[in-house]
Amino acid sequence: MPTVSIKTFSYHPSIWPKMIGDASRDAKSGDLVEVLDKDGATFGWGFYNPRSNMPLRIVKHGAEAIDEDFFLRAIQRAADLRRGLFHIDEETDAYRCIHGDADQLPGLVADRFGEILSVEITTLAAWRRLETWIPALHEAFGTTTAHIRVDPHLAQVERIPGHPHPLSSTQLRRVKIREHGVTFEIDFAEGHKTGFFCDQRDNRRKLAALAAGKTLLDLCCYTGGFSVHAALAGADEVTAVDLDEKAVAMAKRNANLNQARIKFTHADAFTWARTMVENGRQWDIVLADPPKFVTGRDDERGRGKYNDLNRLAAQLVKPGGLLVTCSCSGMVNEFEFEKLVTTAVHKEQKRLQIFDRTGAGPDHPTLSNYPESRYLKLIWGRIL
Repeated sequence: MPTVSIKTFSYHPSIWPKMIGDASRDAKSGDLVEVLDKDGATFGWGFYNPRSNMPLRIVKHGAEAIDEDFFLRAIQRAADLRRGLFHIDEETDAYRCIHGDADQLPGLVADRFGEILSVEITTLAAWRRLETWIPALHEAFGTTTAHIRVDPHLAQVERIPGHPHPLSSTQLRRVKIREHGVTFEIDFAEGHKTGFFCDQRDNRRKLAALAAGKTLLDLCCYTGGFSVHAALAGADEVTAVDLDEKAVAMAKRNANLNQARIKFTHADAFTWARTMVENGRQWDIVLADPPKFVTGRDDERGRGKYNDLNRLAAQLVKPGGLLVTCSCSGMVNEFEFEKLVTTAVHKEQKRLQIFDRTGAGPDHPTLSNYPESRYLKLIWGRIL
């Protein structure tokens, strides 16, 4: 087997270029390689791509050898967790099947939407193995058709072929799924990432349980998941705002599918919220669920956006009302996010009585040596 040595000891699965030493001559892009420490002893096993910004992704640490069958077993372990341990099929037919490194399958994210397997590929190694992995995924999760997506920029960086994968259906557009008794429509042509944010499933139900008889503002509503659940749970009034015109159109379709009454607004959440503050508008519950603002460890501009949005959101909550605020930035851990939020609230001369902190559901497991895999963070609090 090809070998790659590392100069720096790290149990993190992502190995940067400066940490890599020599590679054997037979180590090619996309290969499974044996990883050696600086003394030449086996340190682990991983995927290698010298042309990538992240040339080495360690799959397994330790001297015990692995082969390609390891990944087929990893797919089955992932299915056993979701379908066996958590019986997730009983509450939804839309959930995360494979969560990349956290399921020991770097570069592969796969969501089930009914009989559709929606796949996002971020490494050449994962792309090269799809002919084996896709059939195994269908068998493990009960899907029949695959929709495979590769971000064009990542494809260029990883040197992934630009043509569609032969196993990816080109006929798919929309599919309906169920979640806690609510129906949503997913548009593969217009949706972000894999098409629908399954990670917020449990949080949508939690918010709905608080919404009866309340007014709710949903900032950055995307396709209306939180809004629809809240309206169906008996919220007096739901207002939903998003800058993405196509997302708002999908959100309206989801509201119509469920006969949910929601006031949708196509606008920039920051600009719209400032106008509402000036007009003295307030709601019983304000939800802020923005896209990923922070893309790097030194991204202060993104951190500033969290500050601005939460300052505005805090002002839009009625006294004694609830603020539910989210971050999906993996580079911001739960402690930093809470500090960003509380600092923003304090600047408005308010206090936040936090009563819960949540994240993604169990179908989005976190790897102990990869803290960034705990990317989704929610803070639930009452404004005092």
